[in-house]
Amino acid sequence: MEKIKVKICQGTTCFVMGGDTIKAMADALAEKYGDKIEIVPVRCLETCHESDSFSKAPYVFVDEEVVSAADLEKVINVIESKLK
Repeated sequence: MEKIKVKICQGTTCFVMGGDTIKAMADALAEKYGDKIEIVPVRCLETCHESDSFSKAPYVFVDEEVVSAADLEKVINVIESKLK
C-alpha cells in the first residue's frame, strides 16, 4: 500500500492561525499511523493566497485533498477515509 502523504503548511499565515498545534499534529499523526503516512512539513502551500481565505488557515493537504482550518480531528477523519 502506498503511503498517504500529509503536507502540513508551515507558512506565516498558517503558523499565526494555528502554528502552536502544527508540530503537535505532526507528532500525533506519526504516532498513530506510523508507516502508513508520510508527513511533509511544507514552507507554504499557497492555498490561502490562491483563494484569499486567510481565515481558513492552517491548511493541510492529505494526498491532494485540502483540509482548511485544519485540526487533528479533521486530518484524522480524512486519513481514515483514505485508509478504508
